[in-house]
Amino acid sequence: MITFQWPFVGLAAAILSLAVIVAARLMDRRSDRRHPPEHDPQVFDLSEAWESERGSAILTRWRRLNRLAVTMLAIVVALSVVLLARPSQVSTGIHHSSNRDIILCLDVSGSTLPYDRQVIDTYLEVARNASGERIGLSIFNSTSRTVFPLTDDYDLVEKELSEASSTLKDVQSQSDIDHMSDEDYQKISDWLDGTQNRKDSTSLIGDGLVGCASMLPGVVYGSASSQSTGSGSSETTGRQASILLATDNVTAGDPTYTLDEALAITSKASITVDGLFSGPSDTLDGEDASTMRTLITGHGGTFLSTTAQSSVQDLVRDLESRRSRNDRELTRASVIDAPAWWVLAVAVMMALWLATAGRLRR
Repeated sequence: MITFQWPFVGLAAAILSLAVIVAARLMDRRSDRRHPPEHDPQVFDLSEAWESERGSAILTRWRRLNRLAVTMLAIVVALSVVLLARPSQVSTGIHHSSNRDIILCLDVSGSTLPYDRQVIDTYLEVARNASGERIGLSIFNSTSRTVFPLTDDYDLVEKELSEASSTLKDVQSQSDIDHMSDEDYQKISDWLDGTQNRKDSTSLIGDGLVGCASMLPGVVYGSASSQSTGSGSSETTGRQASILLATDNVTAGDPTYTLDEALAITSKASITVDGLFSGPSDTLDGEDASTMRTLITGHGGTFLSTTAQSSVQDLVRDLESRRSRNDRELTRASVIDAPAWWVLAVAVMMALWLATAGRLRR
């Protein structure tokens, strides 16, 4: 149903247009009275020419075209008045929204770098199946770097992840690194910049996880020594939060937080941490992988391996099931301008009036 947002403006414009037409008509009549037609028998009288058969036909056609042009112009004015009143309609629709944040947390130490492209491809699969969530990416070694903050701009997410995958495509072994071009090596170095700022330390997994958690709004945490735990995120923002941690759980150095302490912080803050084991498939049953599995599942997360395609599908399925539980379906109504047909009508009538006016001039 069409309504008008500015009906009084349209009414005012209609009254003004009518006043202009009446004023023009009155002025035309006064002009006729002041200058009555003169009939001089010695001057050629045009009225006699119009009385001829051809002249009469031309005059009749001119009068019809004139009336048609006036009618069209009146319609253009009327339609313009309608447009000034802003024709509108109510638009209703069902909007799906998700109140969940996902942080992609990637270990980029030397032991995991050859497997990080697989992880990033998994992240891409997660991003392509996202619907309404905000996604962020952080990479870490001895220190963390935010690649992109939480965003629901999926074009940006896919662009960043695709570029990262392309950058790491030739990093499969130390031999690949030794034989790559200076340009490719520089690209990798630039991408990893900011993740190795502590000497004699690599893959500080607990610190990396805490750094990823700090990207979530409302997370507060203390020192590991005091065993203080974090709070915030879903408790303060009302949004579900999860972290997708990809690592081989091989730590070298003295971290501020162990993985167990970091998971205690995220658990206290109601953040779900899922683990992606990014290492050789033959180490999946080793001590590091087993410890990671125990800690992740012990805090309510899911443990998967990027080496198995079924695991990636299980991860996507698990994330989708969580989303379906947290999705909100909202019916929203909004008033929107609906000038399309009116503008088209004005354009058509204006074109016809111009064509008619051009014919009159000839």
